Amino acid sequence: MESTQTLLKPTAPQPVQEAKINLPDHKQLPDSDGTFVKNFQEHPQSIVLTSSIAPVLEKLHPDGRYCIGQDSGIYWRMMEPPEKGAEAPEWFYVPNVSPLLDGEYRRSYVLWKEFVSPLIAIEFVSGNGSEERDTTPPSETEKAGKFWVYEQAIRVPFYVIFDGFRDNLEAYHLLEVAMSKCNLMIADILRSRQWVWNLG
Repeated sequence: MESTQTLLKPTAPQPVQEAKINLPDHKQLPDSDGTFVKNFQEHPQSIVLTSSIAPVLEKLHPDGRYCIGQDSGIYWRMMEPPEKGAEAPEWFYVPNVSPLLDGEYRRSYVLWKEFVSPLIAIEFVSGNGSEERDTTPPSETEKAGKFWVYEQAIRVPFYVIFDGFRDNLEAYHLLEVAMSKCNLMIADILRSRQWVWNLG
């Protein structure tokens, strides 16, 4: 009986080619969703907050490596249109990142380019506060609720909802997998060991 087996000559392994994915950066994504600011006090409140904590941040970051966003988009998910995958808190702070990218001021903060979440995000209530407390998860067509985005997607350690109309401030601290309401004031967050530890 004759064998029908043929010897196979080994071939050199072919190099694996890495797929290049070009994700958009802050210059390629919209820096506005075209909506109007809903509360005339948002801009002045953001300025007061930034100017009042600037001395603390300058001591914590003598090299200037921190970023403050005011009504700037935090892109966390690729969607069409891109604005559906972004949240624009009235104020947020990111430690240990440059305020400039390639010598230009940031137009937005893009998580898939940065990999560092903001340490704190603040929303100023414009209506009854339901928009800021919305825990609706995203769908293929609809934008996720703000609270869900900060807790589950961006995973910001501190989320603050300020209602200047009702003189109410709610602070949430991310613990493991969920936000927990806490009784911290912004000044307390700035002074807390958790804040300094996260910066360090």
